[in-house]
Amino acid sequence: MEEQNQEAGKESTSAIVEHKPEGGQFHRALGLVDSSAIVVGSMIGSGIFIVAAETARNVGCPGWFLAAWLFAGFLTISAAACYGEMSSMYPHAGGQYIFLREAYGKLFGFLYGWTLFLVIQSGTNAAVAVAFAKFLGVLVPYISEKNALIDLPFWKFSTTQFVAMILLAVLTAINCGGIHLAKFIQTTFTTIKVAVLFTLIVVGFLMFDHHFGWNNLTANMSAFWEAKDKSGQLLQGLPLLAAFSVALVGPLFASDAWNNVTFAGEEVKDPVKTLPKSLLLGTALVCLLYFLTNVIYLLLLPFDGTANGATVLDRGIKWASSDRVGTAALEVIMGSIGEKVMACAIMISTLGALNGLILAGPRLYYAMARDGLFFKNAGLLHARTNVPVFGLILQGVWSALLCLTGTYSQLLEYVVFAALLFYVLTVAATFVLRKKEKDRERPFKTPLYPFLPALYVVLASAVMLGQICSNPQYSGAGLLIILSGLPVYFLWARKAQSKG
Repeated sequence: MEEQNQEAGKESTSAIVEHKPEGGQFHRALGLVDSSAIVVGSMIGSGIFIVAAETARNVGCPGWFLAAWLFAGFLTISAAACYGEMSSMYPHAGGQYIFLREAYGKLFGFLYGWTLFLVIQSGTNAAVAVAFAKFLGVLVPYISEKNALIDLPFWKFSTTQFVAMILLAVLTAINCGGIHLAKFIQTTFTTIKVAVLFTLIVVGFLMFDHHFGWNNLTANMSAFWEAKDKSGQLLQGLPLLAAFSVALVGPLFASDAWNNVTFAGEEVKDPVKTLPKSLLLGTALVCLLYFLTNVIYLLLLPFDGTANGATVLDRGIKWASSDRVGTAALEVIMGSIGEKVMACAIMISTLGALNGLILAGPRLYYAMARDGLFFKNAGLLHARTNVPVFGLILQGVWSALLCLTGTYSQLLEYVVFAALLFYVLTVAATFVLRKKEKDRERPFKTPLYPFLPALYVVLASAVMLGQICSNPQYSGAGLLIILSGLPVYFLWARKAQSKG
């Protein structure tokens, strides 16, 4: 099988396979458990504990609330199945960049990589690092956005930003030391946070009856499918579909980053089998945990509530304090100590997610650099550690700068649409590559082809259309971020051509 994979690699137009890395070479150190840990660990961050509140406000009823999580899960697993086919065809460093490049050409691959570096990966790194620092502040009150180390009229540097930058530096340094320590951290923290989510689900189910459970459940079931907007008006027809598409932003963002394992394709053992399995197993596990966690929220907390409610039960899911629905659920079970227990759980969760994101991103920048479409040093591996150290440091510095600016959360809102657009293009690439590379071996084939990828493209496109209608400023800004890569691409492509 390995010889067949090497032959398939020679047929690719990929410059990655044709050129020997300078300085070092990737080690195939990631087994199925490690690869699945990257999928699961990169997906589960702080989102599942926070975004449920905004999702609830957008649809206004429990039925459509749970439907949003089910729908997001279906889209995620469907896309993962399509990526499984392409990852078995191109098990190289770069993953999604390679898929887009082989299907549509280098320009599309670059625009994805550019957007990933500029906002998707680095912006997420910044947001997750700050989330870690904020929840550390629950245990150490000195760490707060209100406590400024530098306080200027035009800029403030808080203790929260300081901790976030330290965390980025530490995890980047660990990843620069090689894949083995990085994968150990990833697998360990992923195991812990899956256990934490599973424990919340089990304990919440066993104990909900002791905390106003049946009365709460009866209230939540009374208007299960009566969707309402934020002003309380009933939603039907097109307005309901538009609200539902906006409600999907949170679940889709919480389910994102599962594709990161494809970036590390050259470090996966038996990748043509391991990558598709890890994608499907990892996404299915997380989506199941997410859905069950939201069921537990509905068992423990009222769906509706008031923004100024005195207790977690008064505020409900919709108006949980600072949108911390997970914390509110634990407070119902454990009382006031629940806030600190949840803070610890989210710190563990965000630490594992951040390590996975830091690990994966530079592998894609490496692939771009090998094509002459990124900084040359990003395409080199360290002679001793065999990892793209320059890319890791570059990503760390840019993520830290986004922490300093404080604009990362807004950038992420802008790029949700752009990220979904690239998912649609990549899933559609299965059709393109079936024609363009019809003789290429496909060790794993997309289930229910062509129905599954076609359904994904239609449904995800409908979600994007709803987002354009509901939040044109965000989707428009996302497109502008993508298009900003056009002049950069032509500059790098011209430079690479002149050198060639």
